[in-house]
Amino acid sequence: MTARRVVALGGGDPSGVPALGLEELVRAGVADIRATGDLADWLAERGVRHDPSAELIAADDLAAWRLVRDDAALESLPVGEALAARATAMALGGLWEITVRLRSECPWDREQTPATIVQHTIEEAYELADVALSGPPGPKLVDELGDLLFQSFILSLMTREVGAGDLSDVAQGISDKLIRRHPHVFGETTVETSADVLERWEGIKREQEGREGIFHDIPDSLTTMLVALKTQKRAAAIGFDWVEWTGAEEAVRAELAELVEALAEHPVAGPEPDPAVRAEAGDILFAAINLLRLVKVDPETALRGATKRFRLRVEEAERIAAEKGFEFAALPVDDQERYYRAAKTRLARQAPDEGTA
Repeated sequence: MTARRVVALGGGDPSGVPALGLEELVRAGVADIRATGDLADWLAERGVRHDPSAELIAADDLAAWRLVRDDAALESLPVGEALAARATAMALGGLWEITVRLRSECPWDREQTPATIVQHTIEEAYELADVALSGPPGPKLVDELGDLLFQSFILSLMTREVGAGDLSDVAQGISDKLIRRHPHVFGETTVETSADVLERWEGIKREQEGREGIFHDIPDSLTTMLVALKTQKRAAAIGFDWVEWTGAEEAVRAELAELVEALAEHPVAGPEPDPAVRAEAGDILFAAINLLRLVKVDPETALRGATKRFRLRVEEAERIAAEKGFEFAALPVDDQERYYRAAKTRLARQAPDEGTA
């Protein structure tokens, strides 16, 4: 059989069938109608007979997109991204209806406020980050994206309830913002590098969006590491930055030396370090984040990765010790270190791309 053509019927409701799609179906007079009974009956009233063997397929936007997405030989009306956009709108509309119903009928959802729901939003964001960093995109990432998307939907419903805007305002607002901040894509501005894009981005936020001060709009709710990173980026946006990463590397070494001096002057003898030690420790962390920023490494995800590797290595060291008949936790630290190095070697052989840091 030759390649077939798929005609998208809108959201599955007769009132939403596009005129061009209906014209093509009426002209053909027969189609493999993959739609609800009401829509199939509506098409039959207009002379479109259902035949499962027909080369012309009629389906709602979402079903049509999935058919075309999974079979490159199929043509579609509308074509390409136009159909993808309509299918996405249909799926998002369905999720919005579910969100509204949950808010109305589920006791738990009904009780939530932005203050109570945001903790779940943060959790979902971190779960998404873990999956995104674990390997190539796959079904698990799609699942986690859905969890985070629902958080946006229910928070948008809460804003509608108090008259502060709804999901359409959310979508339109971010669309307008993206267009405004990308004049090199949607306007006449020309940029050469991604660094130029970021510099222009910060300038637009200050000039067009009324953001005052160098360190504007850094949320207190961010992790301390992200606050430091955003602070450094704001300073870099006005040119206060190292020209090369080597300058930041020298600063890290200098801050470490200052911490050593502070510890020599104020040995840690009680439950709390001297304020000078605490201050120098903070300077080291801030300088390290600055260095990582300049070499294009995200410190948050890098640290999460390092923590995960450490845990895996200690657990592997425990297994190696057990193979030798020893309890890892009861061993002297020198022996623990020896098994830890052996674990690093074994894990590096098993997954060489994971690094050996």
